[in-house]
Amino acid sequence: MSADTETGPDPAKPRRRLPLFALLPLLIFAALAGLFLFQLVLGRDPATLPSALLDKPAPEMALAPVEGLTRDGQPVPGFSGADLKGGVTVVNVFASWCVPCRQEHPLLEELGKDERVRLIGINYKDKPENARRFLGSLGNPYDRIGADDTGRAAIEWGVYGVPETYILDSAGIIRFKYIGPLSPESYRDVFLPQLERVFALPPG
Repeated sequence: MSADTETGPDPAKPRRRLPLFALLPLLIFAALAGLFLFQLVLGRDPATLPSALLDKPAPEMALAPVEGLTRDGQPVPGFSGADLKGGVTVVNVFASWCVPCRQEHPLLEELGKDERVRLIGINYKDKPENARRFLGSLGNPYDRIGADDTGRAAIEWGVYGVPETYILDSAGIIRFKYIGPLSPESYRDVFLPQLERVFALPPG
């Protein structure tokens, strides 16, 4: 075969390049994603993420008790919207499979000794036997516990993930939300001052 009949890439012909405007949407998406990540993870404490329910009534719902759960020999009742009114209430979302829930539990035990507070639990996507074992080993500080087997209640409450803790005033209005596990420092420096602020509010 002669050199005149050989075929191949023409070194003089420029390669086709992807137009810049075709990459523009990808670059914009990457920039927005980076900005969101910075604000969410680096620029803001996750415990202070905004909640659409702040300063609004707690969701109206009724949750059945955790099956077979007792305290001092008496069944621990579930709760409804009426149980969230008439006094300052703290609602804590927890689960036996949640490791951070175990870490914050001693602080809830301490909070449960405050007679000014009604402490209510939402047991999130848990098996009754596991919830009973969890509270049996760590102690049960809750006055009432509702079983959220399906996770529907957590959606209504706007839960990001367990654990989460809410402070409600005497009218059942959500006044504060803490996302994530309470630590001794955040309990002392953030949560308790917010609780005292709610105690100081005029009755609803």
